[in-house]
Amino acid sequence: MTEKLELCAQALRRHHFEVATVTDTAEAFNVIRAAVEAAVPKVVSFGDSMSMRATGIIEWLRNDTRWQFLDGFDASMPRPERLEIRRQALLSDLFITGVNALTEQGTLHWIDMVGNRIAPVAFGPRKVILVVGRNKIVASRDEAEERIRRIAAPQNIARHPGFRTPCAKTGVCMDCNSPDRICNTRMEMLRCHPAGRILVVLVDQELGL
Repeated sequence: MTEKLELCAQALRRHHFEVATVTDTAEAFNVIRAAVEAAVPKVVSFGDSMSMRATGIIEWLRNDTRWQFLDGFDASMPRPERLEIRRQALLSDLFITGVNALTEQGTLHWIDMVGNRIAPVAFGPRKVILVVGRNKIVASRDEAEERIRRIAAPQNIARHPGFRTPCAKTGVCMDCNSPDRICNTRMEMLRCHPAGRILVVLVDQELGL
């Protein structure tokens, strides 16, 4: 898997991404912390990601007073207020999240419910950091789509009680039209522009969904 990570890293670098390959989440934390400090951000935010949370970076960001930390996932806040914070995250200086799939050719793939995770990746924040576990690596763009439909989306629904979709019961994507559907917006990133704006941290561990 280390060899596969390095091949992915090479492909991503050819596509103008900044890349770091690490052995575990502890090393990932150190890389992310260094990148944040080098960026000298005034405002930092994030899109929810189990892979990212596994590094412990959110707790560190929350407790550091050098920047304003926008948390649009504070469960103690009403949903409209959380959504407003996620809108503000579009103009943060630095944004951190994960991905649903990464191909060996160096393309990144997501699916999102409201777009708060993918919109800042595409445009807005000056620096973006993505945390990617080895389990997200697939051979092709078709396999990325299949991984999202069969693994990422159904398992993400399963960890959010109260969402009433067919996949919540079956564990299989039915391409539904439910009001609770989370598969509403897809994004595929082929190249990083401007070069180096996005740092991809490849972790030689299985992380997230």
